[in-house]
Amino acid sequence: MSILGSNITGDVGLRLLLSPLGSNIVIRTACCTVGTILPLYSTSKAIERKDQNEQEKWLRYWAVYGSFTLVEVFSDKLLSWVPMYYHLKFAFLVWLQVPSTEGAKQLYVNHLRPFFLRYQSRIDQVLGVICHEMVKLISAHQGEIQFVRTLIVKIMGSVEQIFRGDVKPVQPHEPRTIEDQPPRTIEDQPQPRPDTGLYIYFG
Repeated sequence: MSILGSNITGDVGLRLLLSPLGSNIVIRTACCTVGTILPLYSTSKAIERKDQNEQEKWLRYWAVYGSFTLVEVFSDKLLSWVPMYYHLKFAFLVWLQVPSTEGAKQLYVNHLRPFFLRYQSRIDQVLGVICHEMVKLISAHQGEIQFVRTLIVKIMGSVEQIFRGDVKPVQPHEPRTIEDQPPRTIEDQPQPRPDTGLYIYFG
């Protein structure tokens, strides 16, 4: 019975994954899981086990995946018109990680590594200039950055206090109408001043 249930579940999942219509959320979730969540877990496990071969494997994968993501960002409008693009992306991400194909290693050794070795000095120069300009920008606006940081900390502290119930939100006062005002007495009416004839208001 369990085998039958697993077959039905797998068949439904495969149909949702390969269906070109109505499964965009499913295939995007599958791409996110295969492309980032599983490699993230495998990378952490390789680091904790101090496995040199696994660490090199996943470093190559992240280099290829980062390059692919960079290309995807700048060509998103064009790629969105490709039929079944996310299905192709899912297959590509699986191909990168399958041990029998080692797609990430092939792309890194044959394409990325020669490119980085050829243009490494220029890339380092560009990154150095960018980092220098960023440091200058941050140093020039240190006061504004500190003000924004302090403001954010105060806002977050106030929000936390409100959620904990320590501070109650200020309720706006309702405007008083004519009916709510108390009636005036004789003493409240303006009285004439004997020597000038001016009216003086006691109230």
